[in-house]
Amino acid sequence: MEKLAKCKVLIGTYINDNIILGGPHVAEFETRDNKFFIKIEQCGYRKISIKASEETSVFELYGVFTKIERLLMIFDGQFLNLENLEFTDLSDTKKSMLKSVGNNLMHQRLSYFKSSDLVSYKVDKLLEFEEVLNSLLHINNVDVYVTGSNSKFLSKDVITEFRGRGDEIHIYPLTFKEFMQVYEGDVYHGWAEYVIYGGLPLTVTMKTEEQKINYLTRLFEETYLKDIIERHHIDKTQELEDLVNILASAIGSLTNVPKIEATFRSVMQSNISGNTIRQYIEYLEDAFVINKANRYNVKGRKYIGTPLKYYFEDVGLRNARLGFRQIEETHIMENIVYNELRSRGYSVDVGVVEKRGVNREGKTERTYLEIDFIANLGSRRYYIQSAFSMPTEEKRMQEKASLINVNDSFKKIILVKDVMNVTRDEDGITTMSIYDFLLKENSLEL
Repeated sequence: MEKLAKCKVLIGTYINDNIILGGPHVAEFETRDNKFFIKIEQCGYRKISIKASEETSVFELYGVFTKIERLLMIFDGQFLNLENLEFTDLSDTKKSMLKSVGNNLMHQRLSYFKSSDLVSYKVDKLLEFEEVLNSLLHINNVDVYVTGSNSKFLSKDVITEFRGRGDEIHIYPLTFKEFMQVYEGDVYHGWAEYVIYGGLPLTVTMKTEEQKINYLTRLFEETYLKDIIERHHIDKTQELEDLVNILASAIGSLTNVPKIEATFRSVMQSNISGNTIRQYIEYLEDAFVINKANRYNVKGRKYIGTPLKYYFEDVGLRNARLGFRQIEETHIMENIVYNELRSRGYSVDVGVVEKRGVNREGKTERTYLEIDFIANLGSRRYYIQSAFSMPTEEKRMQEKASLINVNDSFKKIILVKDVMNVTRDEDGITTMSIYDFLLKENSLEL
């Protein structure tokens, strides 16, 4: 068992290609069977010693290498060349063998190193992550790229730390076009697959439905939710899971915190507060689970506070959360359109347009019509309806109503699942297939 592992921030200074670390700093531990004793001293140059109480095999020392690597990662925030380790009381032959093991380990280090290993050392942050990266800024002709699968190390806090000195690049799940470049099948079977399992890259390579279902379900529970719970020290885990279920069931529907709070009280007999719900939603957004679309009054040219809509970053994760039981293709198509617009760099809002008319009693009345999406990028703007299908003239006029009442010259588009040529009617409204929209880069200009 580890006896001692003190951790603190150590900023390195490079002198003649050698790193000088602040100190003094000592870490020492024994293995579970008390065979190995490892001591790492850091006061000036690092000194590492490994001693064994008896003769041991190279294979056994392989595990010792992993422990050393983990400790060094905590101390320095970086992996170091294990060839530089010096071993006490070992023959030249064994030293050579151990160096070979160390080289092999370097190629596999990421397979064994997990952030969860740091928990046992009571380390809240990986060596004050921001400070480690800032220490690299003085190196000329070096670009530093930091990657992560979720918000664990790429939170708002970290981004704030590098304001003015870095850019954030959001890597989205595969778009439908990217998905089809890998998928072995026609576009229609590809769409059916994409609607259910989404665009996380690994799912495309999996051959069976069981593999995809297990992967997405496990990923949501063991990575996304667990990360949020541990990072924010959430006690009401059931309420968080219930909230995710509510949002997953309501994609494409207007909602707000008071409405969700009422659902908790009436359906789940929970007294969770609106502030807690609001906080949990922010956590889900920060972890790239959901995104929100605010409501925008087109004629009033102003944002409306609530209600608003929430969409999932990946529809496969959304479906997995609901046990693949609520596959409403109309709402999922709307979610896919939202994600596609975001991946193209557009800011996306939900539109509201006011319509004045006269009722049967001859009185003037106002009604509010919804536009699924308003996509903005610089001076460009598009009004988009995700209609799925328009089997009747009544349905067609219903989908057009909100677009007709927009009194500007920006392009207006209706998307349907039907296979059809791109058409433009007398009102200047374009209708196109979802396949053309997703697969053609210039689809918004067709």
